[in-house]
Amino acid sequence: MSEPRRTAGSWLSGARAAGADLGYPGERIGLPEEGPGAVAGYGRRLVALVVDWLLAMLISGALTAAFHWSPMTRSFTTLAVFGVLAWLLTAIFGTTLGKRLAGLRVTGLDGGRRVGAMWAFERAVLLVLLVPAVLWDRDHRGLHDRAAGTVVVTSR
Repeated sequence: MSEPRRTAGSWLSGARAAGADLGYPGERIGLPEEGPGAVAGYGRRLVALVVDWLLAMLISGALTAAFHWSPMTRSFTTLAVFGVLAWLLTAIFGTTLGKRLAGLRVTGLDGGRRVGAMWAFERAVLLVLLVPAVLWDRDHRGLHDRAAGTVVVTSR
């Protein structure tokens, strides 16, 4: 009876618990384990997301007050502003305000190239849909990053 539990426990705990050596996040794509250019951790990404979302809420709140929009329109406006900010700032600067404050940037898989307007747009659209952002691979890349050929790395 203990054998099925141990097997289930290792499956639920992930491949590392079963003894698989998966390496560090980013190793498969040639990124360093630590320091600038390493794959960003979840904590910094969450901080960046919160900052970017608060900025989008601030902008949509100002637009809602100026144009007397309904609360439902404000909600959609916040999502749209978030997407536009993610798209334009990533395409132009390789980072958003939240990512900049958290010491993160978005690059191509080679770790150095800018994302570009089209890939940043695809990434932002998928990010706004949310589902791709919460499904991660072992390199901490969401489906939106995989589709756009990007990775979020530390900048400091």
